[in-house]
Amino acid sequence: MNVVNILLILMVLIIAGILVFYMIRKNKNAEEEEKVVDEKSYTLDDMMDFIKQRLDEITKVNLYDIGLSEEELKRRKAKKYELRKALKGCTYGDVNDKKYVKELIYDLLYKEYGVNEINISKAIPFDIPSLLTAQDKFDIIIHMYKKDFGYEALTQMIKKYNLAELKYVEGESKPSYVITEDEISQIYEKENFSLDFADKLNIVTQRIYQHYKGYSSIDEIRDMNIDGVSGGVSGLPESFLSQVAQTDGDYLEQITEHRVPRACDSIWIFFQGKSIRLAFLSFGKESELKRVCQNIYKYNNPGQLSDTNGYKINEMKDGSRVVVVRPSMSETWAFFVRKFDVKRATLEQIVTADGKEEAINLLKYLVKGARILALTGEQGCGKTTMLMAMIENIYETMNLRITETAFELHLRKIYPTRNILSMRETETIAGQECLDVQKKTDGSVNIIGEVATDPVASWMIQSAQVASKFTLFTHHAKTFPNLVTALRNSMLRAGTFTDEKVAEEQVVSVLNFDIHLVKDFRGRRYIERITECIPIEDTGDYTYDYRKEKTLEGKIEKFMDNATRYFHKVTNRELYKYVNIMEYHNDTYVLTNKISDTNIKEMRNNMNTKDALEFDEFIERNWGKKVKKVAKK
Repeated sequence: MNVVNILLILMVLIIAGILVFYMIRKNKNAEEEEKVVDEKSYTLDDMMDFIKQRLDEITKVNLYDIGLSEEELKRRKAKKYELRKALKGCTYGDVNDKKYVKELIYDLLYKEYGVNEINISKAIPFDIPSLLTAQDKFDIIIHMYKKDFGYEALTQMIKKYNLAELKYVEGESKPSYVITEDEISQIYEKENFSLDFADKLNIVTQRIYQHYKGYSSIDEIRDMNIDGVSGGVSGLPESFLSQVAQTDGDYLEQITEHRVPRACDSIWIFFQGKSIRLAFLSFGKESELKRVCQNIYKYNNPGQLSDTNGYKINEMKDGSRVVVVRPSMSETWAFFVRKFDVKRATLEQIVTADGKEEAINLLKYLVKGARILALTGEQGCGKTTMLMAMIENIYETMNLRITETAFELHLRKIYPTRNILSMRETETIAGQECLDVQKKTDGSVNIIGEVATDPVASWMIQSAQVASKFTLFTHHAKTFPNLVTALRNSMLRAGTFTDEKVAEEQVVSVLNFDIHLVKDFRGRRYIERITECIPIEDTGDYTYDYRKEKTLEGKIEKFMDNATRYFHKVTNRELYKYVNIMEYHNDTYVLTNKISDTNIKEMRNNMNTKDALEFDEFIERNWGKKVKKVAKK
């Protein structure tokens, strides 16, 4: 019996020991799991999931089921509506809505999610510089610079460290404009920022926001006062990878290890006339680039970007112009944002080289003299900015009517008290209809944002002839003869004219001056020349002298004279000549040939008495000839 009891006791002890062992092991596993969950809960991805869920709850909650008082219900409804509006507006480029959403995310992370000084480093390792990525360092730099310089932060950083200079990059044989990961690391080390908890949480908030509602890695860059930003315009597209896989395994390995840039690694900025590649930034994956392209053009519901409609041209809420393209039209998803700094659009800030005083005076008199002006040059040379600056000198009494493909001049922001109306084509309203409507809106000056297509060239000639007192427009022509030829050919293709000579006569009869701008390889932008167009009058009239001739030979000779005049008219007769009024030589603006007497007379007739007298002095000072004054009306 004792043996049996002993065995039973041993069995009980063994079972109890096993149970205790399993309990200890279970508790240990639970602690480990809890520890792992605790570590994961403060990653950027987990915090972003929390923010998405909470904002979704806030915007979709049924306030009538909560049993709120009437006053509280109104307050909560207003807050809910404001949040919905901000969540929608921040995707359109509205910086105020973005600020509102970021402040809410900041509060949710701090007050509800429990982010503190210790666990915030699990999202971004602020305290261990060696673990920071180039994106992390850049975000910290921009945040700290933004505290001092606002939206000039990126400009100040680039200027301080001379980042907008040509440089050689490892693996490339030619110099280029690029900002590398090493440069960002060096800047971070030199600045040696001291971040408090609020700075860290603001940086984490921005990172969550840009992947949730913002424009990914370019979100803060897009808000800066630069000329523009683009993405998806370099690197290998996804469609190329399958082709490489079949031909070159080593190259594919380099691509997968990100040693060869992909399309989603492509981020460029347009800074003071230079296209600079940000080699340290990336969208990370193709889907993120695609998300940005699908959201960045949505302001004012311009329609769907689809495979059949592979591009969209639109503006953002802050007035930036945005162009988005997608496959199959393009080889990869890509976007182009152009910004126009209306605060800097003055002639004094644009024209800065030696001789600028008389150059600015000439530009002012051309506008005040109501001359039809073309602003020509390549993309990015400053045509639109120059156009905005010149408008300042149009007399206040004149009403402005603007036709654009996408609203980008935004002249009402600069001149809110002036009579200005802008129109553009839509999917249902053609540009010709816009022009026809403008003819009935008491406009004095017609401004065409860009003459880039044949119908627009036809509108420009129409408006210059009958629709307004004078016209301003931009064009991409390289030389003055190219400008005339391009406008002539556009009118022929548009069906406005069928005869080349007649079409060219119409062009040169309305075109007074061409202001040609240049952007050189160093990114400098300046006026290369101002050219006057002088139509050549045809004085070779037909004669009827053959009637006076008595002999047949005499009559035939007179007939041959008329025949010669006819063939001269319809063949290679020159319809115009052109002279440069101002040229850019050795970094100096130099006034060269005098403005023609015809244009001087017409310019004076369109000026008030004070400006006409100053214009006379300008002519005499620069060309040494007194103006034959015409009595002012």
